[in-house]
This record gives sequence, C-alpha cells and structure tokens, in this order.
Amino acid sequence: MNYFKIILAVFSFTLFSCQGQESAKVEQLDAKTFSEKVTRNGEVQLLDVRTPEEFSDQHIFNAKNINWFDSDFADRVAVLDKSKPVYVYCKSGGRSAKASAKLSEMGFTKIYELDGGMMKWNAAGLSKPSTETIGMTQDDFNKLLISDKKVLIDFYAEWCAPCKKMGPYLDKMTTEMADKVTIIRIDADKNKTLVEQMKIDGLPTLLLYENKELKWKNQGFISEQDLIKKL
Repeated sequence: MNYFKIILAVFSFTLFSCQGQESAKVEQLDAKTFSEKVTRNGEVQLLDVRTPEEFSDQHIFNAKNINWFDSDFADRVAVLDKSKPVYVYCKSGGRSAKASAKLSEMGFTKIYELDGGMMKWNAAGLSKPSTETIGMTQDDFNKLLISDKKVLIDFYAEWCAPCKKMGPYLDKMTTEMADKVTIIRIDADKNKTLVEQMKIDGLPTLLLYENKELKWKNQGFISEQDLIKKL
C-alpha cells in the first residue's frame, strides 16, 4: 500500500512539473490588432527578426532588431523580460514563427506574432506613406498587360522559400508555353511602390490576366501540374 502511494506521489509530481514547464502559447494577431496593442500599451517589447538591411529600409516604430539568422539570436533575446509580453514580426511570417517558437521554448510567458508580417502591415495601410517611387508604378504594370496572349504575373522575393521552389519551373514554362502565355516575374523587394499600390500581402502571388482583366489569383505555393491546368 505504501509502495502504491509512493508511485502515485511521484507520478503526480512529474505531471504537475511538466505542466508547469509547458511552453507559452503564441497568439497570431492581424495587422490592425497588432498595431493597436503595440501603440496602446506604451513601452512594449517589440522584436523585428529580419536582417539589419530590411530593418534599416523600413520597420515599426520602437522595434528592436535581432536577426533570426544570427548565431547569437538566443543570447540577444535572453536579455528581454520573460514575464512581459513580447511582440514579434518579420517580412511575411516565416521567420517570426520560428522566432516565436524559440521564445516559447526559452520560457517567455506571452508571445504575440504579427500574422503575415510587414507585407500584411503595409497592405493594411499602417506604414508611413512614402514619397519615393521604388521600382515600377501601377501605370508601368498596366503596360505589361497589353498582349494578345494570357499574361501571368509572379510576385516573388529572393528570401521566399516557396518562390525559390517555384522559380525553376516558371522559368521553364516561360519558354515552353511562350505561344500561349507571357510569364513575367516581379521582385517584390525591388518594386515596393507597386506592391503597396496593388496591396500584395503575401508571397508568392500569381495573377493571371486575359485582355487586361484579372481572371485568377493564387497566393502561396502551387505545383507545376496545377499551374499548367490553370493556364
């Protein structure tokens, strides 16, 4: 009987210990809600996990830049207060998801992640208006649609994993299907003005036009076979 009580006590202690060490839940917030929280709460732990170059180009006011790709990422975020909420964002959500998981593993108690990153933030109109034109404009884009064939526009970025996966077969299709469709790839980072004007809020984004009219849109990865079917 005493042996059974000992086993039960050990089991109970282990159970509650594991529960006490349970990782914090990461809560994803849309751009508007994220903005309200970081502006309403005064001084907050706002973490931009992009590269210094991306941060220098544009960032949310009062954000601290700690690059997810840096080998000392964990050491640098360790100085933050684990008992207070931390708000995390990147370009489109990939790096912030990994960083949030790491913060949870390290014992941070409340983590808010910007769903869709800066792309959603900009598409929601939360960034400061820029007077500088970066890349092509909407008028330039409209000229690309003048064709007697279908026109497939691919918005991509060099850092985007799905974009890299789709790149080779899009290049191949550009040649093999040249008699049926014109495929144009647009680097989102080099054409920020156009991306903001068209409210492109995720990558890759495919837009299929016929006679200058949008016929189909896809955001995210799509296989070569499925894309061919759409074309």
